[in-house]
Amino acid sequence: MQKTTVLSLGGSLIFPEQLDKKFLADFKKIIEKYIKKNYRFAIICGGGKLARNFQQIASQSKNLSNKELDWLGIYATRINAHLVKSAFNKNADENIISDPNSKIKSKKNIIIASGWIPGRSTDYDAVLLAKNLKVKEVVNMSNVDYVYDKDPKKHNDAKKLEKLSWNSYRKLVSQKWTAGMNAPFDPIASKEAQKSRIRVSIIGRDLKNLEALLEGKKFRGTIIQ
Repeated sequence: MQKTTVLSLGGSLIFPEQLDKKFLADFKKIIEKYIKKNYRFAIICGGGKLARNFQQIASQSKNLSNKELDWLGIYATRINAHLVKSAFNKNADENIISDPNSKIKSKKNIIIASGWIPGRSTDYDAVLLAKNLKVKEVVNMSNVDYVYDKDPKKHNDAKKLEKLSWNSYRKLVSQKWTAGMNAPFDPIASKEAQKSRIRVSIIGRDLKNLEALLEGKKFRGTIIQ
């Protein structure tokens, strides 16, 4: 039986400062390895640094609304999605999904998706894509390896949290969405995941860790459910 995995791939991994060719090459090998084991992947690409660069530059030129800044972020996710699709070449469907609610007709084992509309992050789009594909888990890969009880960049005593309920997680992060918001999983997406009973696994950038998760083994990261 084919297993479908919805994977939210952070823009921070695709384009940290410039295109990370090594990460993409290694990521491609892992995904293609599991395709041979009858896995199917829906990979939704974030905007990361590219989105934030666009938004910062635009903010300097004039006073932009959150909606306009969001559109810049969405276009960055589409650039990143095209980069990821090109890495897989003919193994991926030629169309990039921009609306996570649209009917997915592709029979390919790799589907690439990007951002959708202003006011919604790719975290939220990943949850909708999981609902669309009738999948009960979203795997979140980014430069964040765990959820912490407080910001580890500001607090040396921040503790890793390996398992959390959605109620507990939502108390830890701001409930207001802003363009370019940096949180392990955004608040609007979290509310939708809780409502839809979708589990999210935050696993960082380690590809061996991704393999452990795909194999159903113990992995490093945070499970929110």
